[in-house]
Amino acid sequence: MENNSIVLAELHQIPLFAALDQEQLESVLKASRTISLPAKTVLFERGAPATHFYLLKSGQVKLYCLSEEGDEKVIEIIHPSQTFAEAIMFMPKHMYPVSAEAIKASELCSFDMKHFREILENSQETCFRLLGTMGRQLHSKINDINNLTLHNATYRLVVYLLEQLPQGAMALSSIHLGATKVVIASRLSIQPETFSRILLRMSKQGLIEVHGNDITLLDVEGLRALLK
Repeated sequence: MENNSIVLAELHQIPLFAALDQEQLESVLKASRTISLPAKTVLFERGAPATHFYLLKSGQVKLYCLSEEGDEKVIEIIHPSQTFAEAIMFMPKHMYPVSAEAIKASELCSFDMKHFREILENSQETCFRLLGTMGRQLHSKINDINNLTLHNATYRLVVYLLEQLPQGAMALSSIHLGATKVVIASRLSIQPETFSRILLRMSKQGLIEVHGNDITLLDVEGLRALLK
């Protein structure tokens, strides 16, 4: 593990750990370990006993499910500084509800769920702070569900592209898709063919320019107009 003072400072910036005080953070960090995952390595599978949750330090991880036919549905793409699988600590059955696999070579911190729960059980104040944090995360997930269920594929893709922009960007802003188009399409519940057609249509409309996984947003306001 790298210098603890650096790691503790980083953890303070992450919502889940911001609820803990210094002593609690040090205890959690002491019980953690670092994991390196090569690309396309499975971290855990759906239905496996859940004993740890994770913080992605570098790389990219996808959370996904497989249908009975073997089709993959990407539930979420995890980026650095995001935690995942922590909610399982509070579920009746401690089993992973989805599978996790590294999209690219990744480094993670693994945290013991039992140890984290013991800290919460010994501090009502910490529990309330954590409830506030998880409530805000739930609100974000509800927005994601609304986008997936209430809006069409073009709307969902435009929202995704705009979310990749730096704050205040207006036009000619380039973004890089960190995952393959197939993975992103699955995350947005869009068929890959439909995903490609939407990109092509927006290119012909002069809204974007596509070069592989690099996309230039030529008309940000025009894209935002598609959401109205």
